[in-house]
Amino acid sequence: MRILKKILIVVGILIAIPLIVALFVKKEYAVERKIVINKPKTEVFEYIKFLKNQDNYSKWNKIDPNMKKSYKGTDGTVGFVSAWESKNENVGVGEQEILKITEGERIDMKLRFKVPFEAQDDAYMMTEDAGNNQTKVRWGFKGAFPYPMNLMGLFMDMDKEVGGDLETGLQNLKTLLEKY
Repeated sequence: MRILKKILIVVGILIAIPLIVALFVKKEYAVERKIVINKPKTEVFEYIKFLKNQDNYSKWNKIDPNMKKSYKGTDGTVGFVSAWESKNENVGVGEQEILKITEGERIDMKLRFKVPFEAQDDAYMMTEDAGNNQTKVRWGFKGAFPYPMNLMGLFMDMDKEVGGDLETGLQNLKTLLEKY
């Protein structure tokens, strides 16, 4: 009986330690990348505000060219939803909705991931004049891990995980827009 009691105490401590640590680990994360594109701001913004255009530059859209896509609403306007469904676990299932457009400046979106995990993140793309017919584009995500999943933040660097994909997408966007 004593041995069982000691085993239960040890197991309880092993379970409690990560739960206590998770109380002190930050839940929120933010990732942003930027690039300068040699095109006027209005031209760049008019391209990025259409979510269907992400098929041409987003790394995630290029991972599975056979993913099933569906759309609701009018692209480039508030309320438009672009949904995807892929068997590739790096793409998964989810949707992106345009929440707000500040014409010529910023587009705010909500990302809803369903598979391989459920999460909701805020995403945005911003344009600003960089002079000489150049535009600085910022692409970012903000989200949070719920307790106790925030413990993953100790082992997962979201800036590294997502940042490289944003950089690839922005470089693809730059190459695409500067072709013409």
